[in-house]
Parts: sequence; structure tokens; C-alpha cells
Amino acid sequence: MARKIIIDTDPGQDDAVAILLALSSPEALEVLGITAVAGNVPLALTLKNARIICELAGKPDTKVFSGCDCPMARSLVTAEYVHGKTGLDGPVLPDPVMPVQDQHAVDFIIETLRTEPSGTVTLCPLGPLTNIATAFDRAPDIAERVQEIVLMGGAYFEVGNVTPTAEFNIYVDPQAADIVFKSGAPIAVMPLDVTHKALVTKPRNDAFRALPGPVGHAVAEMTDFFERFDREKYGSEGAPLHDPTVIAYLLQPELFKGRHINVEIETTSELTMGMTVADWWGVTDRTPNATFMRDLDADGFFTLLTDRIARL
Repeated sequence: MARKIIIDTDPGQDDAVAILLALSSPEALEVLGITAVAGNVPLALTLKNARIICELAGKPDTKVFSGCDCPMARSLVTAEYVHGKTGLDGPVLPDPVMPVQDQHAVDFIIETLRTEPSGTVTLCPLGPLTNIATAFDRAPDIAERVQEIVLMGGAYFEVGNVTPTAEFNIYVDPQAADIVFKSGAPIAVMPLDVTHKALVTKPRNDAFRALPGPVGHAVAEMTDFFERFDREKYGSEGAPLHDPTVIAYLLQPELFKGRHINVEIETTSELTMGMTVADWWGVTDRTPNATFMRDLDADGFFTLLTDRIARL
């Protein structure tokens, strides 16, 4: 039976690839809805980009909801310097014609978790955790009804990518991340430690480009654009595909290795704001609250990605 998921996202080229991976796997994943949040670019663009990707995938019936346009307690920080001014720079894709749902994303998350059987809905946050935390804040009863939260965010061994200690998604809304990590829901974390091993090398991108139909070509153009930033910054041989690791974990968890540990979010120090303080070595007596991934079978990951995108 397909696992029911809600994708909470701020697309972003890597978010786009994650959405495509989910939509290409209907036998395994039932996408109940896609909820947009402000992050990589402002909400109006993330909302537009989510619909562009659904239409690219040939899935215009997917329900897309508009969510929070700013973090819970801080001003919005965006990342056009990585993703381009649209958030999806690279391929030229038509403006979407599919509708946005009338219901607010937060209300959709609350209602879905209350109406679906307890323990059957997985939340897949690919951006800042504002929508999820706002839902938990408004409806504390829903946290225990979540099957699992599988999120892309944070870092420990790879430190930060937006400040010396913080990964972008957590840094944008650390107060939201703090609520989610303290919620008691089962959490699996795809930090930079894993995503920086998911590098789109030239052969891997050539494999996307060689796929029949427009989707593989669009993915190759997205990663071509996205790559220039990471090559310059890290000297790596390609761009890390951060967000698709979330969906890949649901499809093939054996590709990943991690530990169940305590993860706390720094919310007071401006020096380390948004840091995911991961007790990897078990040096505190704090209760483990998240499975924090550290290793990835990158070849297996890209085989899965190429095979599934070929279906679209």
C-alpha cells in the first residue's frame, strides 16, 4: 500500500527534483498535497514553482496549498544567490495553469492529520519548518498522529552553509525547528552530512539529460544552473541534491546510515542561531529525538533518481 505523504516545500531546484521523484512513484507514495512555504525564494514564487513542477511531471491534479510567507519570529532570509531570482532558474518552463487550493497549508496539514487514521501520514519538509511548526502550535493534538517526519535540514560534521554553524532551512526559522524537534513525533533528518554526498557529477547529469521526454532534460538544466554555486563555494565536482534524499529515504531507506540521537536547535545565540546541536557521541543524557543520517550510497541514490524520473 502506498505511504501517504505531505510534501512541505520551498522550490528550489533540488526541491523540484524531490517532488518529481515522489510524483514518479505512485505505487509507493501517495502525495496527499504539496504545501508551499517561504524559504529559498518568497512564498509567491515557491507556490508558483511547486505548480510548475507538478505540471512538468504531468500531474496537474496534485493539490497545492499556500502556506506561511514569513518565519514565526524572524525576518525572512532567502537564497536567490543559489537558486536564481525565480528559484527555478535553469530550464525555461511555462507558467502554471493549475489552481492553488483555497485552504491554507497549515489548515490542510491539521485537517489531514486529524481525519486520516493516526500514524498513517508522513510529513516531508524540504524547506524551513514554519508550516509544520505553526500547525503543531495551533493543534498540539496532531503531533502524536504523525507517522514520521522526514526532513532535509541541519548539519553536524559538515557545519553550516549559510552561517559557520547553521544550515539554511533551520536557520531561516529556528523557532519553528525547535517546536518540531521537541514535538515527540518520530523524526528522520537528512543533514548536509548526507546531502553533500549526493553530488550531481557530469556523468550523473548526462544520464538525466539522456532520458526521453522533457523531464530529464529539465532536471539536467536545473542542476547545471544550481551547480555553479557549489562548485565555486566548495570546490566540489557537482551540486548536492539535498531535498531528494528525503523522498529517496522513503523509497529505499537502505541507502542511508545514521544514528538515533538527541538533536537540539539553537534559538538564542546570534553567533550560532539555527545550529542543529547533534549529540552524535552520546555525551549528554538528553533523550534521543531524531534519527540523524550521516552516510549515503550515492550511486544507489542516483540510480533510483534516474530510473524514476525516466517514468515521467
